[in-house]
Amino acid sequence: MSKVLHKFTRKVPKWRPRVQPVKLDDATLDQLDALQVTPSNTKVSEYVLTLAHDVESLKVRSPLFNAIMYDKGGMSRTERELGAIAASMVNRCVYCAAVHADRHAKLSNSTEVTDKLLARGFHAELSPRDAAIFNFARKLSESPPQANADDVEALQKVGLKDDEILDLILSTSLFGWANRLMHVLGDPMQQDEEA
Repeated sequence: MSKVLHKFTRKVPKWRPRVQPVKLDDATLDQLDALQVTPSNTKVSEYVLTLAHDVESLKVRSPLFNAIMYDKGGMSRTERELGAIAASMVNRCVYCAAVHADRHAKLSNSTEVTDKLLARGFHAELSPRDAAIFNFARKLSESPPQANADDVEALQKVGLKDDEILDLILSTSLFGWANRLMHVLGDPMQQDEEA
């Protein structure tokens, strides 16, 4: 029997919606049009199908998500994922933390950083650059005024350029919203072992 997960993991759980997702076979033409641009351009998830109940929001949400998380230039994809992990840990979004820990590990070809985060949480010892990024994203997620000029200076000292700092703010802020949607619209469920 599956149960709701409350502990952070890198193994991506199944997401169980609380609101019935739109069924593709029953989707309206407007819903099908809005579903054409999914966040990862891979498959349409239950989550995105749930968001398809609000066509106008989904039409602007997915391109915005793609622009912030997948655009070329600025901060690396791996570091954007680190900001998303920090926001998801602060917001206790187990599903989002798992998805982005998994992506971070795959993009960096290493589980070192996410192993440390899963084992030690906010006390993980990271490289100076990763620590500055993670701490800034943590503070921004806990309370935006906590991420102050000193934290921006700390990012600059470890080599982040202005466009990278903006990417970090955008990706972390995006997950403040995404985490809240995931929490209210569904639950992270433990995958069956045979799955």
